[in-house]
Amino acid sequence: MPDFDLAGADVLRPEGLRRERLSFAQGEIVEDPVGRAVDLSGFLVLPGIVDLHGDGFERHLAPRRGAMKQANEGLVAVDGELGANGITTALLAQFVSWEGGLRGFEFAETVFDAIRDTAPRLVSDIRPHLRFETHLLDHYADLPERLANWGISYVVFNDHLPYARLAAGEAPKNLIGQALKAGRSPEAHLTLMNQLYAARGEVPDALDWLCARLAKAGVRMGSHDDHTAERRLQWRARGVDIAEFPETLEAGEAAHDAGDTVVMGSPNVVRGGSHKSNVSALDLISMGMCDALASDYHYPSPRRAALMLAETGVADLAGAWRLVSEGPAKVLGLTDRGILRTGKRADLVVLDAQSKRVAATFVAGRVSFMNGEVAERFFG
Repeated sequence: MPDFDLAGADVLRPEGLRRERLSFAQGEIVEDPVGRAVDLSGFLVLPGIVDLHGDGFERHLAPRRGAMKQANEGLVAVDGELGANGITTALLAQFVSWEGGLRGFEFAETVFDAIRDTAPRLVSDIRPHLRFETHLLDHYADLPERLANWGISYVVFNDHLPYARLAAGEAPKNLIGQALKAGRSPEAHLTLMNQLYAARGEVPDALDWLCARLAKAGVRMGSHDDHTAERRLQWRARGVDIAEFPETLEAGEAAHDAGDTVVMGSPNVVRGGSHKSNVSALDLISMGMCDALASDYHYPSPRRAALMLAETGVADLAGAWRLVSEGPAKVLGLTDRGILRTGKRADLVVLDAQSKRVAATFVAGRVSFMNGEVAERFFG
């Protein structure tokens, strides 16, 4: 494992940018020089990005239906994309849902097995993250054991049933397309949804039991797309204290005021608003109600979102970058990363000071991405 003294760069410390040396050895940031200097004048050195929710990996594991049979090869490609975007720790958010297809249990098994078996041999710190549909009552009993087998320590609960349509006895608008993706006939897909809807009264008690089991096992839990304050507080009562992508200001405020963690999507910031017309992440950040940003469906977005927040004056660079590094690391309980300080992991990203493009990424001192002039300075 190489050791380096990075000199001449502007290093992002918790207090802000400083023109100073940053040294790392044996995968950790160290105080004293190690004797192998690299001139990084004209570059910025920042903490590596911690992505606690991203599903951009799907294009690598399933570029066409049935086209990718070896998920481990797809994860190798994901590793490369993460490094190119300055992401050093990434949780791959995979559904287990009645929706089937890429959200079905069979595909989830493939993904989680591949992460467990392949991720230890990759450079990026890749971890599994489960998005679980609340109405899958048949999966509750063995879910804790499956999570332990897959090494999953973060679960988010989703509920995508189209209640209004089902209550009215109407077919959902996207029934045919969704059925095709699931490999079912529209009739069979609608029958399944109606069966799940009919059993909806059993879900609250089942969730109480499941959340208690997961909390006892040390699993972190979040709710997804909360729409009301009441719904958020119901989740909090179960020990589910992370609010992922609240849809309304009301839900975001309820989570923040209760002391829960609020996670928003970086694409929401980059686009200037939600693509589904939900609450703006920028509004929650401006009001101090957002603790972390995630890539959601686009790996370049965390870096871009943090830089946009700094460039527009919403936050200083240290505060903006904290939303994609130290903030998400704290959500996940990863106290060894997210900040450039002696004794922490050497997870860092090097940006061109002018273009702000990623020039190099290190994970625990190992190179996960490097190109152009920076590569010449290190190894030329």
